[in-house]
Amino acid sequence: MKRFATALGIAVTLPLLVLSLAAADVSKDEKNLDREAKRVNDTAAKPDGEKAVQKELSSAFKTSEPLIRSLRDRKLGYGEIAIVLSLAQTLPGGAIDANVQKVLAMREGSPPAGWGEVGRRLNTKLGTVVSQVRKVANNANREIKNDHARAGKAPTETPPEQKNAPQEPRKQNDQGEGRLLRQGSSAQ
Repeated sequence: MKRFATALGIAVTLPLLVLSLAAADVSKDEKNLDREAKRVNDTAAKPDGEKAVQKELSSAFKTSEPLIRSLRDRKLGYGEIAIVLSLAQTLPGGAIDANVQKVLAMREGSPPAGWGEVGRRLNTKLGTVVSQVRKVANNANREIKNDHARAGKAPTETPPEQKNAPQEPRKQNDQGEGRLLRQGSSAQ
């Protein structure tokens, strides 16, 4: 009798433990997805960020900018748009308007579903979606950085008074700081 009770306790407890661990993994992926979506939104809030994020979204998911603007008109943030496009891309046909509407219907349906539930319904792991959204944020940040670097290195015109001024020869200073430098194997 004691063995039966112990076996029954293990049989009931083990599946509950497995289910709770599976739920913890999903919530971890959803937290990561929310974090990466926030990074995309933060990137879009930077100067020239909105343009860089739109460009990266349209190139990463092979979609048109009017589709992205229509999602913005629905009051979605750029992070949510990246998630929707990433999930829609897993459907046949890619990130087209019909697939986007299907993903949004699942998300905003009755009852509203979280991203983990939408991913489960589409048989998509959230880890791949997290990676794609992270890539959008990273590439958009890189694009902003490169644009600013190009703008900072633009050729500048020298003032006219410096063009005509005679150049003085540079003096070379052969003197060190007054200390001897060791040479050979004992130098450290």
